[in-house]
Amino acid sequence: MKNPKIDHAMILAAGLGKRMRPLTENRPKPLVELAGRTLLDRALDHLAVAGIGRIVVNSHYLGDMIAAHLAGRAGIALSPETTLLETGGGVKAALPLLGRQPFLVINSDAIWSDGQIPALTRLSRAWDDAAMDALLLLHPTVACGAVHDGGDYHMETDGRLRRRSEGEIAPFVFTGIQILHPRLFRDTPDGAFSLNLLYDRAQDAERLFGLRHDGEWFHVGTPRELDATGSLFLGKRDPREFWVRK
Repeated sequence: MKNPKIDHAMILAAGLGKRMRPLTENRPKPLVELAGRTLLDRALDHLAVAGIGRIVVNSHYLGDMIAAHLAGRAGIALSPETTLLETGGGVKAALPLLGRQPFLVINSDAIWSDGQIPALTRLSRAWDDAAMDALLLLHPTVACGAVHDGGDYHMETDGRLRRRSEGEIAPFVFTGIQILHPRLFRDTPDGAFSLNLLYDRAQDAERLFGLRHDGEWFHVGTPRELDATGSLFLGKRDPREFWVRK
């Protein structure tokens, strides 16, 4: 099947948020607000637009606050971590909640605007189960500023990705938005590990692909970056018009 229905997603929300201090001294980073709405709720809004009804959210730092924030919301399961499992270990721990088909994974601090078709819908439509183990949403490096001036990946004409080597400049940055297949986690370590391990494994097997984002994407890692991005959102008549165009 080329395009199995993608109806599960995971939001990565377990980090310590050290670079976002002092805003994260008394709240987890996913509950920091951008233009009056939490980062976590913005990710959930995008999933709702894409029709994703089953969502897993992992947590660690001040995880009780995330649980309270999501209490009573239908279709959301929590995956609390007593010790930090990093991105790969966190997703692996949540696999029993994510089903057997490919699923979306979103960093809770991924902030983006959609093009004419929502980015999550474009990713789902681009998924090719026979060829892919991972499909990453990419954004042009030149549009990301000095933080990402080296880029992350080169993309071939067929969409296959190659991680940049040391000293290279790559044209694309990974946005923290992706589709992964559960088979990618076979024979992976127990405990904490990075998803980068799995991207490199998929690249070696020629099963790592990318899709160029056709909207805007923002790096929100520090209070200064949060303020700058929030100012852009508040400059619109309706902030929702900036990140979702129907």
